[in-house]
Amino acid sequence: MGTSEVLALKYRPRRFEELIGQESISQTLSLALDSGRLSHAYLFSGLRGSGKTSTARIFAKSLICENGPTSAPCDVCSHCVMANEGRHIDIIEMDAASSRKIDDIRDLIEHTKYRPASANIKIFIIDEVHMLTKEAHNALLKTLEEPPEYVKFILATTDPLKLPPTILSRTQHFRFKRISHPNIVHHLSHILHLENIEYQAEALDILARSGSGSLRDTLTLMDQAIIYSKGFVDVKTVADMLGLLDPDYISRLFDAIFAKDRPSLIQMLQELEAYESEMVVDELIAYLKERLYEGDHRFSPLVIERFFRILSDAKTLFAINADGGFVVSLILFKMIEALKIKEIDEMIESLESRISHTPPKASPPAAISVSETPSIHVTPTPPAVKSSFEQLCERISDRSSELGISFKNNVTFLSFDNETLTWESCAEGEDKELLKNSFGIIRQFVREIYGIDTQIKSQGCTKSAEEPTPPNVEIVLPEEESIPEPASMVEEAEIGVGSCVSACDETSVKEFDGSDVLKEPMIQKAAELFEATKITVQSKV
Repeated sequence: MGTSEVLALKYRPRRFEELIGQESISQTLSLALDSGRLSHAYLFSGLRGSGKTSTARIFAKSLICENGPTSAPCDVCSHCVMANEGRHIDIIEMDAASSRKIDDIRDLIEHTKYRPASANIKIFIIDEVHMLTKEAHNALLKTLEEPPEYVKFILATTDPLKLPPTILSRTQHFRFKRISHPNIVHHLSHILHLENIEYQAEALDILARSGSGSLRDTLTLMDQAIIYSKGFVDVKTVADMLGLLDPDYISRLFDAIFAKDRPSLIQMLQELEAYESEMVVDELIAYLKERLYEGDHRFSPLVIERFFRILSDAKTLFAINADGGFVVSLILFKMIEALKIKEIDEMIESLESRISHTPPKASPPAAISVSETPSIHVTPTPPAVKSSFEQLCERISDRSSELGISFKNNVTFLSFDNETLTWESCAEGEDKELLKNSFGIIRQFVREIYGIDTQIKSQGCTKSAEEPTPPNVEIVLPEEESIPEPASMVEEAEIGVGSCVSACDETSVKEFDGSDVLKEPMIQKAAELFEATKITVQSKV
């Protein structure tokens, strides 16, 4: 019974046009071959499985082809056939990971002294060249810089930063990029069509994501998936084989999060204990990425950004060896809390729209056209509509019942004209202090109801209160000249203050002699009546 060849070797590219995801490098090398502008040394660097060694072999075959150097080798001549079979005597491959000492490089340099056996060019392919020792690198320098005219060097490495600058400066450096996800999925689909194997597109997507941009690693996983799935590569078998979460399961997980169904989440968390926690986080991130591209209405960019921050923060907890199951539980419950923040954002947007809305001014009633035909006119009873000032009082009471009572009892509406709200304030004592400290809140409610440009004009109290003077209290006398109150105080810091406390100049108050007041007959009679031992005269402004 014959053995089948693995997919990574069976479908290894043999021409430049068969390379996957490296179009710029293929084009550059092809133009160099066709124009004859060839270097003596090349360096190919990039991720494993990105096509470095395959490109080196194609380039070598293109150099020794009987029609070459050419970008389209014939694959028919003896040189091309032997190169495809990996047995051409003038193409020498060396693995620097196993042959890394200076003696190995000395043997290679010795081979460069002899001309090619059958072809016109002798080619040395050194794989993983960064693994050579420092002494081996130094021994290679002179030959690499000035090799014989019939010798070409092709170096390959996955870590060019470990190479000394002297090596890098003597080569043409080609950087192989990571193969894109769509290119890998398309190549897998092409191979499965050639192999007559049925598959699900979602399963190939999972395989490509697990390969992390390496085509060789992805083909190795697909070989395994074909065997495990018994000829039908589907999502469930691929997820089970790789130990990943089924996308349907992740979808049900997020359904429970959006429904804030804690009992279901707790049950699912018990099932997630069987999976590696870091893998669960990676799968959740990949699922969010798909939802962002699909435009799911539940997964708005704002929600996805919050979920992604939660998942990214969780990765730092894995770095300190935190319990994986607890971290996953914390992730899911934090996602529920993140959805509550969305509701707060909606409330803020609603408040901003209400603040920016200015109520339109009342327009004069339109003229009623009288119809020529008789008709019955019914005048509907308009519903009771609260005035704007009553709405203001209710809004303040909703915010604070104590503030609402103080405002209703001490502030009286006078007028609203030209975007100016005028009221009368008779607040004293604790009410005055409360209204003063809460002026910012009251002003905000005024602007919401009357308009954002509304100004507040507070007038002093005009009510007169006559109360008997209790014994042993301070006797306050009126001044001979009345102090003029300001005509208005627009948005006065001390709301509802009828007297000029903060805005008046101290020089406006007339000084008087208190000893003259004590000589008044009324004061002396009161002192005798109440047997007062001390009388204080205070000016009230």
